[in-house]
Amino acid sequence: MASFTANTAVSRRWFGGNHTQPSLSSSQSSDLSYRSSMPMTSRVQRKLNVSSALHTPPALLFPKQSSTSPAIVVNPKAKESDTKQMNMFQRAAAAALDAAEGFLVSHERQHPLPKTADPSVQIAGNFAPVNEQPVRRNLPVVGKIPDSIKGVYVRNGANPLHEPVTGHHFFDGDGMVHAVKFEDGSASYACRFTQTNRFIQERQLGRPVFPKAIGELHGHTGIARLMLFYARAAAGLVDPAHGTGVANAGLVYFNNRLLAMSEDDLPYQVRITPSGDLKTVGRYDFDGQLESTMIAHPKVDPESGELFALSYDVVSKPYLKYFRFSPDGTKSPDVEINLEQPTMMHDFAITENFVVIPDQQVVFKLPEMIRGGSPVVYDKEKVARFGVLDKYAEDSSAIKWIEAPDCFCFHLWNAWEEPETEEVVVIGSCMTPPDSIFNESDENLKSVLSEIRLNLKTGESTRRPIISDGEQQVNLEAGMVNRNMLGRKTKYAYLALAEPWPKVSGFAKVDLFTGEVKKHLYGDNRYGGEPLFLPGEGAEDDGHILCFVHDEMTWKSELQIVNAVSLEVEATVKLPSRVPYGFHGTFIGASDLAKQV
Repeated sequence: MASFTANTAVSRRWFGGNHTQPSLSSSQSSDLSYRSSMPMTSRVQRKLNVSSALHTPPALLFPKQSSTSPAIVVNPKAKESDTKQMNMFQRAAAAALDAAEGFLVSHERQHPLPKTADPSVQIAGNFAPVNEQPVRRNLPVVGKIPDSIKGVYVRNGANPLHEPVTGHHFFDGDGMVHAVKFEDGSASYACRFTQTNRFIQERQLGRPVFPKAIGELHGHTGIARLMLFYARAAAGLVDPAHGTGVANAGLVYFNNRLLAMSEDDLPYQVRITPSGDLKTVGRYDFDGQLESTMIAHPKVDPESGELFALSYDVVSKPYLKYFRFSPDGTKSPDVEINLEQPTMMHDFAITENFVVIPDQQVVFKLPEMIRGGSPVVYDKEKVARFGVLDKYAEDSSAIKWIEAPDCFCFHLWNAWEEPETEEVVVIGSCMTPPDSIFNESDENLKSVLSEIRLNLKTGESTRRPIISDGEQQVNLEAGMVNRNMLGRKTKYAYLALAEPWPKVSGFAKVDLFTGEVKKHLYGDNRYGGEPLFLPGEGAEDDGHILCFVHDEMTWKSELQIVNAVSLEVEATVKLPSRVPYGFHGTFIGASDLAKQV
């Protein structure tokens, strides 16, 4: 079988940023500069018109691009021009491994993909990727940008550089940061890939070669893909030593650095230039102190300025470690937390004195791949629990585990202590089925905003839906509380209305004490993502909510600035290119930006 290096059908670089839409007028389509005569259907030999909330419009189109570059040996620390040609052994190994992968792909395409790994479902419509966009200044604004908003709003997301060869989950895409800078009442926009070790190598090779943790690693073909990857690494064809992550999920600004994160790697530092552009500085290990991965949702304590984080391992013990950083970036020793099996911990919470660690029912069972399944498993026999540990503990001997049956929170929005009842209150969205994001399910997903009380005296827990009226119950996922009150008792949470799942039709301001819900809806055929609450200087809810919104009829995107008290739109920034639905963001004020290193 011909080498993948010479196979232009697989080595095609693709851009989804300008997918043509059949309903667009000629003036609307003038911005959509890339068209493709080769839809994915011609290669995967199955229909892409899958009925799904993800799927708008019903086709994935890719541009033509030839591939004439020879295969190369990758040194992630070198410039692309410094890469060297392969030696004779490496050429032979590359040809053999490419042929083996060709056989594997041919086998995979004979079987239908589940929706959770089908690119036609996972990255269609406005979930599809876009091109990088250099800085565009003086963007059109409807209304007036509040004088208090000075700095940069940044949001992370998955944006695959290359067309998927086989399976692909939305979470598998390369990281791209979108940035809107506010200065002197005007706004600029830019978006750039975070240039991870993985991204640099795959860009040079012209195709995806690193395994996709969710979309590809299923069953025997997943094992085969891992073996191929490690064989390529052994032959020096790829270099996993400097990280395999995509840095596409979280963003945190800490110690004068913007860090892009996904829990499969170390963070990557991204610098915001004076012009508002984005530049990847590199993989950041806190000056050699961090030797393990770090989850995508570390917490900055608003009073101490410390950063708290977790790291989990899916292969070897300890499966979980906790650590913290002082405001100057000095890392504490790791605190190893004993778990019986590797568990997904996408998020956690802090209070004034404790860290709250969710040990839930979505676990990693690698032997399931041998039996033909996914390594990400909902363990129905396991009882979910929360661990409460002193923030400054030197070991985990004093951790207090409290069971919370049938509770899976992908995200925790806040937690605080109530000393009068010796309880820790946790606010999160309880998701059922717990593994529905990763594994196909016939059951409709529900994400119920919940209050979970952990009684430190009795060791018992209670849980209640915050929105008590069943008729008012809505799926709430992605959002935040006032970050200046993180770990302290808060009245309000600002959360995405994840309906129709997985799209976001607006956001809700929820009173966590009364359950009152106030909604801001984007309108017909308009959807967004995580709402970012930017605090003001007054009451808890004084401030503004920033959110990207995309119109699926006009195929245009904008940034809305909404008054957090009245929920009225104060300004709308019209963006020069489409912004795909993405993940998490943060805001860096002008004064903090000036201290950036």
